[in-house]
Amino acid sequence: MIQGPLYAVVPAAGVGERMGAGFPKQYLSLAGKTLAEHTLNRLLSFAPIEKVIVAVSDDDPWWPTLSMASHPRVTTVTGGESRARSVRNGVAQALMDGGEDAWVLVHDMARPLVRLSDIQKLLDACDDQGAILALPVVDTIKQAADGHIDKTLDRDTIWRALTPQLFRAAALYEALGEDLTGITDEASAMERQGLHPVLVAGHSDNIKITVPEDLPLARFYLARQFEAEQLEVGRFEVGKVEESGGL
Repeated sequence: MIQGPLYAVVPAAGVGERMGAGFPKQYLSLAGKTLAEHTLNRLLSFAPIEKVIVAVSDDDPWWPTLSMASHPRVTTVTGGESRARSVRNGVAQALMDGGEDAWVLVHDMARPLVRLSDIQKLLDACDDQGAILALPVVDTIKQAADGHIDKTLDRDTIWRALTPQLFRAAALYEALGEDLTGITDEASAMERQGLHPVLVAGHSDNIKITVPEDLPLARFYLARQFEAEQLEVGRFEVGKVEESGGL
């Protein structure tokens, strides 16, 4: 369990070329809201988060049009030329606001379906080395060489990394200050520092929307989460309980 103020950092300076929408994918619509609104609503509804720090491009014309951009618990910083640089800029803001005791929860803007219960599990399991949400691999995994199978890997030792990923802000800032070649997520930067973050099993509906076919799947999962929430509410005999942001 962490001790110190908690900030969410959301890198959102990319263009999302694989989506082919002609604009950043966080502004695509999902059930009447942009992906950014879904994602930020979830994070803002998680009470332990002091602020959500969003790293966007200076020339992003869409971000200022969202009401989220002026939310009192949302801070905007300038994104970098890469995800890692955008995260580092956001972490720098967290350190300015929260000091050396601050922790950062880094989350993809394109993961609008993260469950609040999974974020809580992450906080509960985290130690000084950090923690990430992940999924155990269930498929048989092959390692390739020149287009042929080189060997079959032991899937019992392989996990798919998700977000959020949780670390001490000062440690992550230092880890992201070096050569970022081969750094694909925050955990990989921390691994180069000799740390071994905790793996926390998340849910498979915490998908990252990357290509067009991900949107129908996201709509399905969103509807299923809403139905599950309504069933939970229906168990209460007196009044109605509704938690903003879903499960």
